[in-house]
Amino acid sequence: MFETHLGEIISLGTAVCWTATALAFQQATRKAGSLSVNIIRLLIAFAIYAVVSFFVRGRFFPTDASQFNWIWMSISGLVGFVFGDYFLFKSYELISARISMLVFSLSPPFAAIISWAVLGETMATKSLLAMAVTLGGIILVVTEKKKLDDQKKGKRNNIKFAFPVKGLLFALLGTIGQSTGLVLSKYGMGDYNVFAATQIRIITGTIGFVILISIIRRWGKVKEAATNVSAMKFISIGAFFGPFIGVYLSLLAVKFTTVGIASTIMAIIPVLIIAPAILLYKEKVTLKEVIGAFITVGGVVLFFV
Repeated sequence: MFETHLGEIISLGTAVCWTATALAFQQATRKAGSLSVNIIRLLIAFAIYAVVSFFVRGRFFPTDASQFNWIWMSISGLVGFVFGDYFLFKSYELISARISMLVFSLSPPFAAIISWAVLGETMATKSLLAMAVTLGGIILVVTEKKKLDDQKKGKRNNIKFAFPVKGLLFALLGTIGQSTGLVLSKYGMGDYNVFAATQIRIITGTIGFVILISIIRRWGKVKEAATNVSAMKFISIGAFFGPFIGVYLSLLAVKFTTVGIASTIMAIIPVLIIAPAILLYKEKVTLKEVIGAFITVGGVVLFFV
């Protein structure tokens, strides 16, 4: 059983890791800012990967990778980490990680569509229905009826967003970046070592953020974040479960199963994150939001059954 469903089991482990890292980075970004958190957690992951690689593979860096591996895994790192994670982390500052991860549930349909177009992986004929169910669950959570006072002011639309639109848009952009990065990873990795392939993504993502922060001159903010003990605690936890364990497991998962199936199982985060959000951070979660989370995950599952 474990051998035949290895990819699925690894995907479940990835979902648990990403739930932990989302909660940790939510706290970190609110204390230190998304850009500072992004570069510091990648620097931590960069150091961890170098040390582990030396003891496991006998080299600090993936110097045995082919030019093909370097090119495509580097593009994947830039798209997934620099573009995707930048916007995803920005959304943590505006909306909770719980809502960001709900929007992130659109990652499997995006990944499936992209992998269908790029890698030739098959999609079920009921994909549009599943997409509609997933979107329906998200819409149920992020929208609400306008108050009677608003309706009396002559506003025609009776529906409004329950969360900042900017935060929802950032979460969507982060989702698109992550989905595209995952597909590019599978294409660029091929039969190459999963750990080393992940290390290439980490290296490229780190370089990308170093360039970005240098251009906009934000190193002062990064220094402030690095001296913030509370922020560093959450960044370290997030870096361990995210760029180190989580990203490695995600690439390992797509090596043993399709991008679609792996992304589907990883997409249960909106349900997994509800209990810790309530218990750890005392978030107020409505019944509508719980129902919406389950509908969203149900739509993702329907996409691939």
